[in-house]
Amino acid sequence: MAIEFIRDHDLILAIIIPHDHQADGINFITPENFSQQLAYMHHPVGKIIQPHVHRPLKREVSYTQEVLVIKRGKLRVDFYNPDQTYLLSRILGPGDTILLALAGHGFEVLEEIEMIEIKQGPYGGGDGDKIRFEPVSADKIVLK
Repeated sequence: MAIEFIRDHDLILAIIIPHDHQADGINFITPENFSQQLAYMHHPVGKIIQPHVHRPLKREVSYTQEVLVIKRGKLRVDFYNPDQTYLLSRILGPGDTILLALAGHGFEVLEEIEMIEIKQGPYGGGDGDKIRFEPVSADKIVLK
C-alpha cells in the first residue's frame, strides 16, 4: 500500500505509513516545515551510517504533533478539521505508523492494542495541552 496523506483541502492532518510500505534508501515523508520529521529508511546489510551528533538548534513548536506505531491490535482513528468537524476515519493495524500533524483526532480501540506514542515534549498536561470535544456518533463514521 502507498503512504496516505489525510487532508482537509490543502492542510495535511495526518500521514499514514502502512505496515507493507517499502522503498529503498532514505525517504523523508513530512514537509520540511513540520516540527516532527518522519522518514522511512531501508538499507542493505553492510550500509554504514556515519556517526554523528546533532547540534543545538532552537526550534519553535506551535502545535504538538504525535506519531503512533501500532505493535498489536486494531485502532480506528477519527479525523476532524480545525473547526472540530468530523471528516473521516481509518483503521490501523500491527506495523502501521501514523503521524498526527494538525487539527483533531479521536480513537476507538477495536482490538486490544499495544502502541508506541512519540511526540514533542515537555508535555503540557491534560487540559493545558488539549482541547477536548465530543466524538462523532457511531452512525456517522465514514471509513474510506
